[in-house]
Amino acid sequence: MTELSLIECVPNVSEGRDASRIDALVHAVSAVPGTLILHRTSDPDHNRTVITFAGSPAALLEAAVCLAAKAAELIDMNHQQGVHPRLGALDVLPFVPLEGASLDQCLDLAHRAGERIWREIGVPVYFYEAAALRRDRARLENVRRGGFEGLRAAVLRDESKRPDVGGPALHPTAGAVIVGARKILIAYNINLRSKDLDVAKSIAKRIRASGGGFPSVKALGLPLPSRGLVQVSINVTDFEQTPLHVVCLEVWRLAAEQGVEIEEGELIGLMPRKALEMAAAGLLKLSDFDSQRIIENRLETLVNL
Repeated sequence: MTELSLIECVPNVSEGRDASRIDALVHAVSAVPGTLILHRTSDPDHNRTVITFAGSPAALLEAAVCLAAKAAELIDMNHQQGVHPRLGALDVLPFVPLEGASLDQCLDLAHRAGERIWREIGVPVYFYEAAALRRDRARLENVRRGGFEGLRAAVLRDESKRPDVGGPALHPTAGAVIVGARKILIAYNINLRSKDLDVAKSIAKRIRASGGGFPSVKALGLPLPSRGLVQVSINVTDFEQTPLHVVCLEVWRLAAEQGVEIEEGELIGLMPRKALEMAAAGLLKLSDFDSQRIIENRLETLVNL
């Protein structure tokens, strides 16, 4: 692994309401030399914050461990409540290859981070996606099923539920961290102008891959009590296989079938430029489109040449 490799880390932390705690969690990352905070977003209904940062492998490893320690210090899962599924204070810790990096490098980094989180902080770890040590744990939802409350009891009676590193019991207040390596994922929510959770759940079921919908799409129907809305929460794990705009068009169609209007869309974190280009080309029905038809892309190419 070379220090010239640029890797992205997109931790999901189980705190989305207390501004001072969120600031402290973000500072735990930014205080590590060599890290660059790219974005942060918090949601009070989800009670969750997503931090996007990038840097060299060494910097990201240190920042990830510091964040895990700060989350364990500040967040007590026995009192944490939100509509989003969660297992730990630092719930999910994915490493994503960017410039000059490979998925194998991220896999190695995930395993190193997991070992340090258990050894230095005492919080057990599960591995998922490319970093999974067991085939049945490749999918995040399989690892997290049951949540903090369910898995806290299950690990004591069922060996198959126990963490990959540490344990067997979960940390009494911080739960466990799910560490992984994966490709770029687009997290996008569509909020519906309705309070009927069954509408959001039915749409989510019809679009997600596990329900016979689109490949590389995960989706949940969730309530947003503070806004009086319901939400179709979407993860597109391979936007080149299933473009984001294709999913959005289907959600809009299914919502209209049930007489429900769209309130807004929410991009969580960041998305690749290519995904936005594909969406624009698809919605504009440009049959001869390629990325070099974007003036900034063309200029960048010529400058690089």
